[in-house]
Amino acid sequence: MKRQKETPAREDADATALSILGWLAGEPELLSRFLALTGVAPGEVRNAVNDHGFLAGLVDFLMEHEPTLLAFSAATGIQPEAVVHAHAVLSGPHGGGDF
Repeated sequence: MKRQKETPAREDADATALSILGWLAGEPELLSRFLALTGVAPGEVRNAVNDHGFLAGLVDFLMEHEPTLLAFSAATGIQPEAVVHAHAVLSGPHGGGDF
C-alpha cells in the first residue's frame, strides 16, 4: 500500500521512536521485555523499524512506565514532552501501520 508523504511532525515522532530503540539497545533487560511484549524477534528489529506500528509500540512502551521514560530522558537529553508528542502523532488517527 502506498504511504502518504511524511510530515515534519511524523518525521520527528519517528526520530524519537528510533532514539528510544537506540537507548533500549543499551538496556538489555528492557529491550528483552519490549521484544517479548511485541512478539518481535531480535533478528526482525531491522525490518520492523520500517513499520509505523512498531515505532508507535516503542513510544507506548516508555509511556506506560514513567520511571523508564525519565531514565530515557536523563540518558538521552530528549525531554519527556517530546515523547508525549511522538506518542500523540504515532497513535493518532493515521498513526501506526501503513496508510
